[in-house]
Amino acid sequence: MSPLLRVDGRTLAVSNLDKVLWPAAGYTKGDMLDYYARVAPTLVPHLARRPVTLRRFPDGIEETAWYQNDCPAGGPSWVQTHRVEWPSGRAWDFCMLEDLAALLWVANMATIELHPFFVRVERMEEPTAVVFDLDPGPPADLVDCCCIGLALRELLDALGLVAFAKVSGSVALHIVVPLNCPHSWEATKAFARATTRLIVAEREEEVVDRQRLSLRRGKVLIDWLQNDPTRSTIAPYSLRAAGWPTVSAPVTWDEVERTAAGATPELLVFEPAALLARLDARGDLFAEVLTLEQRLPALEHASQAEDE
Repeated sequence: MSPLLRVDGRTLAVSNLDKVLWPAAGYTKGDMLDYYARVAPTLVPHLARRPVTLRRFPDGIEETAWYQNDCPAGGPSWVQTHRVEWPSGRAWDFCMLEDLAALLWVANMATIELHPFFVRVERMEEPTAVVFDLDPGPPADLVDCCCIGLALRELLDALGLVAFAKVSGSVALHIVVPLNCPHSWEATKAFARATTRLIVAEREEEVVDRQRLSLRRGKVLIDWLQNDPTRSTIAPYSLRAAGWPTVSAPVTWDEVERTAAGATPELLVFEPAALLARLDARGDLFAEVLTLEQRLPALEHASQAEDE
């Protein structure tokens, strides 16, 4: 019989808590549920009122996995869903992870990664942030992403915008510009495209803005295409399905600068226990992403033209 948990007055059955999801670390599903239970007060506000794509690994990170848009069938009545229709007409009923019980329900199904959209369901046409996904093409690495992230921050600062950084939990760096006031997807995507072009023009030997793999070797891709209603991004404080259990963690700009100056990417790698201790000491470094209101300035030659 599966163990039963009482969570906020709700009963939740959990199973296979001893199943190892990260073989190299011996990190089990029970360990994962414990992490998500402890980080939930900080994580859930970054998921609330947003459709969430689930990345599930029923047999661990070395076996078959998939991204799941439709919320798993047969869930408890208290797990909310929200229907989202793409321009193509395809629709999904995404999970809404509004509380600890819903979070643990999807974690019990071996959902390691949580990918919310930068939009709240009340206003699906109004993205709440602009995101720049800095992804290195080997032999470039996280240190190179930090160098480009600092250049991007300098540009955004000159435009009067406050930006926040987080590591992806893998090798990428995410730069997030909170908006939290009405902007269209057209406006945010055009702004991200134009801003990226400015960085590429200044540092064309280090940066690329097109997805083609042949162009990306040794450079940092600034993926501005994340600013699209069909795209989701790994949540702050979500675990990642890397070879070792790591977390997508908000970081300070001082930490980004130290990593870039010292060529020490290990400074920005956070395991679950270390992340929880960091939260106790520093609080949520991404709290303002949920509340800070900013308006995007107009940029000349803003364009939405996508990659070849």
